[in-house]
Amino acid sequence: MSRLSGLTTHILDLVTGRPAAGVRVVLSRHEAGETHEITEAVTNADGRLDAPLLAGPALTAGTYELAFHIGDYFAGATTQPSGVRFLDVVPLRFGVADPSLHYHVPLLVTPWAYSTYRGS
Repeated sequence: MSRLSGLTTHILDLVTGRPAAGVRVVLSRHEAGETHEITEAVTNADGRLDAPLLAGPALTAGTYELAFHIGDYFAGATTQPSGVRFLDVVPLRFGVADPSLHYHVPLLVTPWAYSTYRGS
C-alpha cells in the first residue's frame, strides 16, 4: 500500500480566488442501497482539512460521497446573493477502485456553480 493512500479534499472560492474556510464537509459511504455517514470535518484557513478524511486501511474500494455545506459559507460572505440559495449542500459521489492510491477530491465553487476533479 502507498504511504500516501487516503482521501483528502480542499475548497476554493472562485469568486474571491481564495480558500474557503469554515466549510462543513461530511463523508458517507454507499453500500447495498444504504448510505452510512463516516465522518465530518470543517475546512481550515487554507480551505483544507487538518487531517485526511480516511487514511491507510480505512480507505477501501467502493462508492463514497462528500457533502460540502457551501450555502452557509456563502451566506457569511459578501459574495452571497440575496434571497434563496442556489447552492446549499453540494454532493459529490465518486468511486474508489484502488484504495492503495491517494484520492484528492477538491471543490471549486461560486454561489451559482461548482466543479471538481480527481487531484493528486
